[in-house]
Amino acid sequence: MREIVHIQLGACGNHIGEKFWEVASDEHGVDPTGTYRGNSDLQLERINVYYNEATGGKFVPRAVLVDLEPSTLDSVRGSPYGRLFRPDNFLFGKMGCSNNWAKGHFTIGAELADVASDVIRREAESCDYLQGFQVTHSIGGGTGSGLGCLLLNRLNDEFPDRMMCSFCVVPSPKVSDIVVEPYNAVLSLSLLVVNTHHTYILDNDALHDICIRTLKLASPTYGDLNHLISCVMSGVTTSFRFPGQLNGDLRKLAVNMVPFPKLHFFTPGYAPLTSRGTQPYKTISVPELTAQMWDAKNMMCAIDPRNGRYLTAAAIFRGRVSTKEVEEQMLNIQVKNSPYFIEWMPNNVKTIMCDIPPRGMRLAATFIGNTTSIQEIFRRLVHQFSVLLNRKAFLHWYLGEGMEESEFVDAREGVMDLVSEYQQYQEVPTSEGMDYLDGYQPAIPDNPTRKHSYLTMKRIGKTL
Repeated sequence: MREIVHIQLGACGNHIGEKFWEVASDEHGVDPTGTYRGNSDLQLERINVYYNEATGGKFVPRAVLVDLEPSTLDSVRGSPYGRLFRPDNFLFGKMGCSNNWAKGHFTIGAELADVASDVIRREAESCDYLQGFQVTHSIGGGTGSGLGCLLLNRLNDEFPDRMMCSFCVVPSPKVSDIVVEPYNAVLSLSLLVVNTHHTYILDNDALHDICIRTLKLASPTYGDLNHLISCVMSGVTTSFRFPGQLNGDLRKLAVNMVPFPKLHFFTPGYAPLTSRGTQPYKTISVPELTAQMWDAKNMMCAIDPRNGRYLTAAAIFRGRVSTKEVEEQMLNIQVKNSPYFIEWMPNNVKTIMCDIPPRGMRLAATFIGNTTSIQEIFRRLVHQFSVLLNRKAFLHWYLGEGMEESEFVDAREGVMDLVSEYQQYQEVPTSEGMDYLDGYQPAIPDNPTRKHSYLTMKRIGKTL
């Protein structure tokens, strides 16, 4: 299997990345010292996707940890899994970038970016066949947004044919810790549009709601939120790390999920999510998982998918499941909710199945949706951005680092173009995508499963 290089940036990115490596190491039977303690050959079969094997059989994550201040990386190094990482891959500056995107992108971050690029290049060159890069960061602060976009830009130039995957925490609609979040977020989004192949949008507000409403946690901590994100990351990467009935990789996922180059911003979800008190009373089955994963309450991004339409979606099932049952459930969802799917894109739900469930569970599923309702987040950020920019509030902090006001206007235009493209494909009429089928009358096959799908297509408005 092809290797992936993991990069975690800033305080948020490093805390998420640390949790991801805890979950991945536990699933592969690797203890905090890097020693294999597992009990199955399947744990080792594709371990080289994320780990290098060092002398003495020690497994070392192929991870680069970057921050512009040392405190976050000191806490990672002092955590139970701190000894797992290669010491040379901890890269930090002497001072942070004060939540200023320009400092992370042009001045302080640019100095550290040269060192980080060398370390990432060394990790990439040690791979037999590099699949791509996986980045965890936030776009509300300074390091994850400014330095993160700079590194993605450089990696795109240096490895133009490799996949770029980003797990991105966007500013929450109800909670704003940083006044200049809209500036940082819009400047970052305008570059993520061109520098990544798929971006998973997450926000603390949606994660907080899941913890309180679904998991019934009285006062969730950032550790709880990061654990939810690590479950999604573990689910998305399952088919890269373990063999299964239907495999996937970064490129295969992007080919099936991204219909147009700019529209690669995904909404993730996870199932089962239940409180500990109700777990003994619930049956975890494929229908139950399917119902949960499509539920708006399980989305880890503060949007309502019912306000838009699904361009594409992917369902990743973990555990021993029947392929036929999964396909039937996916078909039922599309039939019952046909107004929420783009009609001119048939079979737009990809299914991936892996036999190995998460530790301590029998079945689990991860959802990835490419829905036009993601534009709600971009519209909100652009509105907040415009209100600040029209008054030129806080602008001098960015201009003092060498930026120009025209760059802000260009960034806003780039994100507005993205919003208008999502809106355009949400409103495309069915007939426009089906013109080429006029006069075509296919024979109904004898296979009852195929016949059912043919009748279903007629039912949701296709004229064949």
